[in-house]
Amino acid sequence: MTLTLIAGPAAEPVSLAEARAHLKLDATDEDALLGALVTAARTLLEAETRRAFMTQSWRLTLDEWPAGALALPLAPVAGVTAVKVAALSGAMIEMDPGFYEVDALGEPPRIAAKRGQAWPMPATRLAGISVDFDAGYGAAADVPMPLRQAVLLLASHWFENREPVGDGVELPLTVSALVARYRRLRL
Repeated sequence: MTLTLIAGPAAEPVSLAEARAHLKLDATDEDALLGALVTAARTLLEAETRRAFMTQSWRLTLDEWPAGALALPLAPVAGVTAVKVAALSGAMIEMDPGFYEVDALGEPPRIAAKRGQAWPMPATRLAGISVDFDAGYGAAADVPMPLRQAVLLLASHWFENREPVGDGVELPLTVSALVARYRRLRL
């Protein structure tokens, strides 16, 4: 199973102006660094929670269908945009959306063939199935405030503490507490 980003978010959940205001910075000479830190904080916290904060498009590639419903690895899911299966020619054939159903609000979000239907087997042994989907809360204003605050605090922490620390990534306790209720369990 491979997860590939197709189109990243158009903006960050925390603007450069918000980050500058939080840090009480008037100068703009370090805006590139601060912007990079906001992006890094978002991506780390998205990985930590297994959630997409801002709307983005992803592709899940599989070798074979699971026995039951297919759990999508990110939440919240706005919708499935395409399900494709490899044909003998090697081309990826898009399936009719009427063939499957999506539980976007489930935990985890899932996709399954409708009752009485069976997923078609891909003609290739490897990477013969792809599911394209959009994930994320929407615009910055739609991202839950604790997640936005966690991005802001983590980016600020990194801005103020630029030297490498320790052997691993340990989130500051405040950031960890803010994202705790948004972490998706791994089974």
